Amino acid sequence: MANRFLRPNLIHRFSTVNPVGPPATVVPGILSFDQPKPDVDLDLSDQARLFASVPISDLVRSTAILHATAIGPMVDLGSWLMSSKLMDATVTRDLVLRFVKGTFYDHFCAGEDAAAAARRVRSVYESTGLKGMLVYGVEHAEDGGACDNNIEKFIETVEAAKTLPSSQLSSVVVKITAICPMSVLKRVSDLLRWQYKNPNFKLPWKLNSFPVFSGLSPLYHTAVEPEPLTVEEEQELEKAHERMKSICLRCQESNVPLLIDAEDTILQPAIDYMAYWSAIMFNSDKDRPIVYNTIQGYLKDAGERLHLALGESEKMNVPIGFKLVRGAYMSSEAKLADSLGYKSPVHDTIQETHDCYNQCMSFLMEKASNGSGIAVILATHNTDSGKLGAKKASELGIDKENGKIEFAQLYGMSDALSFGLKRAGFNVSKYMPYGPVETAIPYLIRRAYENRGMMSTGALDRQLMRMELKRRIMVG
Repeated sequence: MANRFLRPNLIHRFSTVNPVGPPATVVPGILSFDQPKPDVDLDLSDQARLFASVPISDLVRSTAILHATAIGPMVDLGSWLMSSKLMDATVTRDLVLRFVKGTFYDHFCAGEDAAAAARRVRSVYESTGLKGMLVYGVEHAEDGGACDNNIEKFIETVEAAKTLPSSQLSSVVVKITAICPMSVLKRVSDLLRWQYKNPNFKLPWKLNSFPVFSGLSPLYHTAVEPEPLTVEEEQELEKAHERMKSICLRCQESNVPLLIDAEDTILQPAIDYMAYWSAIMFNSDKDRPIVYNTIQGYLKDAGERLHLALGESEKMNVPIGFKLVRGAYMSSEAKLADSLGYKSPVHDTIQETHDCYNQCMSFLMEKASNGSGIAVILATHNTDSGKLGAKKASELGIDKENGKIEFAQLYGMSDALSFGLKRAGFNVSKYMPYGPVETAIPYLIRRAYENRGMMSTGALDRQLMRMELKRRIMVG
């Protein structure tokens, strides 16, 4: 039974340097909102206020870890070591895992099991006021047996979430790639793409959903007509639907929102299809959607697909939640597209990605503010986007406490932005993965690559933490 935990081959996917390209496409009805200028009221300069709740011991450790991950050669050495044959030797493996657990793992992960993760969520809230998003850190399953094991872990996550008050827990997260075999997701995505190209193409297994493609969506993955699903593949798809039903029912009964993570475009059509089918089935509360899908703002079709899905949900009178992210599969997307002779589906420049994210954010916040059944989680490490979102919420008069708008960052990263948004009165959550230490290593490598370099995501936190440590030493 094969599982694949947080893939190591994606360690370079967070690069923020893009080649120069043409300006982003403007999507009528979505990307025409004026972007507000950054709001100086969201103050991220006063490190004493931002980190007031952080004990000096935690501040020292966090500063050390973020500075270590900023040293390129150290990150490369650690990545090589943890993926080398040296890890096959028991002595070396035990030493490395012991070191990793006491440093990087404890900084970026919430614990080894659901109960430990729930305790970490509680302690983080009590010390900082930040909520938690609980996620079992497994990504890919290759067969049905692994999927059955994984759904049990996801249900354990919901059970752990039930022990926490809603003031402390934001949501739980599920990866459809962990509860439906990868081969089936690829086949379903191929068939959905072919039906989009040929509307008369019949898919007898297809259930009610929202649109998952737009005119800008990449379709090059499916060049020829795919074979229909085999009997065995249809059975596996049905089992995946049943697994999804089981976790949605648990979340609905417990009133715990369920976030569905995004993936590469080769798999995303099937993921969107299952996410929207789940929303239609289980989002019955007009004020609080249970199922949230994820929109990746670095994709060129993000705005159009968001518009189409939201339009269909309004037509069907189905409330929906969205988690908005920039995206995390840049390298693999570019590599696959290039191998097939196509341009990457990712925006050509980082500025175009920023623009698309901010415009989708404004669009969603407009929708959430007008009383429609929309809830939004704005997942960003970008301080400009955080300031834009805070200003937009103020302009729209959005109630910061009603749960319609929430900000989120990864646990162990962008703490200054998290604390600043929390001080401004917003609901702010940390994405908190958990699982055994050895299974978290690829995830930790990705965090290290995201933080490496002086201009990385962690640069602001490193600077402010260093300043706060110096201030406390001087005062002491």
